Amino acid sequence: VQLQASGGGLVQAGGSLRLSCAASGRIFSINLMGWYRQVPGKQRELVAGIPNIGTTSYADSVKGRFTISRDNAKNTVNLQMNNLKPEDTGVYYCYAPTQRDWNRSPDMYWGQGTQVTVSS
Repeated sequence: VQLQASGGGLVQAGGSLRLSCAASGRIFSINLMGWYRQVPGKQRELVAGIPNIGTTSYADSVKGRFTISRDNAKNTVNLQMNNLKPEDTGVYYCYAPTQRDWNRSPDMYWGQGTQVTVSS
């Protein structure tokens, strides 16, 4: 299973970016997809998560500004980031605990990371 992330880049404060992540390979089920971010010197932070059924979750710092969505048929997850702030700067990683077969437990997979830089 591979996760391919895209999007990111450099934007001014108040701007918007959209991240996308596509899972491919042998996939039976992906119960949860989402995004973490990593800032140098800090622990990796959970930004948002979305189950295949149920309620999305967000870090308090991004509520009202970020929106996560997924396409279960395409095994993709998107993160729309609006009203970006300099403190949103970091490397964003998509993740997906993936069940590769009906009789296997999920394994965790990560995307390669994409840089988001917000200038003040």
